[in-house]
Amino acid sequence: MRSHEIKTRIRYAETDQMGVVYHGNYVQFIEMGRTEWLRALGISYREMEEMGVMLPVISIQINYKKSAFYDEVLTVQTTLKKLPSVKIEFDYVILNESKEIITEANTVLAFINMETKRPMKCPDYILEKLAEIDF
Repeated sequence: MRSHEIKTRIRYAETDQMGVVYHGNYVQFIEMGRTEWLRALGISYREMEEMGVMLPVISIQINYKKSAFYDEVLTVQTTLKKLPSVKIEFDYVILNESKEIITEANTVLAFINMETKRPMKCPDYILEKLAEIDF
């Protein structure tokens, strides 16, 4: 599974007085996409942390193209860009209900050993799940 998508409805608390989604909330939307991509692969952040692996974001880029509004349902498409090593990289496309691209984003995360607080290579159990993906 190289790509995965989720849907999320915009809550009132995520908007400003004009009903437009506050720009900082897009970071949460792409985090939701990434965690659900991992869950669909059979991996959860909780399990990774229990096994001593953290996955902090080390780079994020967001390109805002159109506004999203209160009560809209957005589709967040998350795609693994390449096989991970010490880092894992995702691309995101967020679509509105009319299937228009409203946001594009990219994140890079690093695998960190929780005990040593040092970078580590992607755990084998993740690489095994990704072995069948064609890049």
